[in-house]
Amino acid sequence: MERVIVVGSGGHAKVVITTARAAGLEVTALTDDDPARWGQFVLGVEIIGPAPPILDDPRQVAVLAIGGNRARQRRALAARCQFATLVHPGAIVDASVRLGAGTVVFAGAVIQPDAVLGAHVIVNTGASIDHDCAIGDFAHIAPGAHLAGGVELGEGGFLGIGAVVIPNVRIGAWTTVGAGAAVVDDLAANLVAAGVPARPLAQSSE
Repeated sequence: MERVIVVGSGGHAKVVITTARAAGLEVTALTDDDPARWGQFVLGVEIIGPAPPILDDPRQVAVLAIGGNRARQRRALAARCQFATLVHPGAIVDASVRLGAGTVVFAGAVIQPDAVLGAHVIVNTGASIDHDCAIGDFAHIAPGAHLAGGVELGEGGFLGIGAVVIPNVRIGAWTTVGAGAAVVDDLAANLVAAGVPARPLAQSSE
């Protein structure tokens, strides 16, 4: 059984742990940079200490349980460890789909033919990505969000809970789309957009 260490110990880590276990991996430890958390347990897994010793070790296999896209990017780019790609057996992922290192696909998600996902992408519970979509590194597709065919979501993009995107729309890097939004037109990079239809509200703070 392959072993993996989960970096992070919050609520997102709980879903990563259950996904790893369902996929047949053994989660041996968690890390957290807060010393007050060391020695505590999450779903029976001990928090053993800070992240850097794990991330700096090329022999370790880890997965980042960090929901924030920028924070996940910072950890990943500085790391020397190996990263596991996790797919819950309750997800449907076509054999033609390409998943980057460190990407996690949670229960109930659906990813259709010829979609390409970069590294450290989060496809959260019940989200769907249709055919020929292109998802950049460090993007996060929240629970129940749905992308129609041919959508491009740039690096670090975030789609909130229940957001929907019509076919062939492009969403720029580090743009955040609010919960329940309907994206019917392209969105530039580094924006915060919301509404039905989604409209830019501000520059992103990501």
